[in-house]
Amino acid sequence: MGINGMRVYENGMSGIPRQNTIAPGTGERQTGFGQLLQEKAKVGLNFSKHAAKRLNERGIAVDNQLMSDLEHAVEGARKKGAKDVAVIGPQGVFIVNVPNNMVVTTMGQQDMRERVFTNIDSAVLM
Repeated sequence: MGINGMRVYENGMSGIPRQNTIAPGTGERQTGFGQLLQEKAKVGLNFSKHAAKRLNERGIAVDNQLMSDLEHAVEGARKKGAKDVAVIGPQGVFIVNVPNNMVVTTMGQQDMRERVFTNIDSAVLM
């Protein structure tokens, strides 16, 4: 097999990043490192320890529908080139670092009054 789930060829080479290759003697198509990394990054959103603490403190329940809505909003922001986005919805605001798929903090509806959001480049309304 290989190291960390990557196939290593008999000569020790693992292929050229961002290039699909054929594993010798198998005929199986191998995916380049860059493509694998992008696929892994799209697995879903993660919550930082800070964001998880804020969810708990503010009583924001994250169910499957909310996660789906958040992921859809972040994917839309990603397509527009956003790096740090405020996703604003009925449950509150979720500040997301798009390249890392990481929710960095959250605010409930009551916390949003007279708040200033800094270090974001985009906003998405859910």
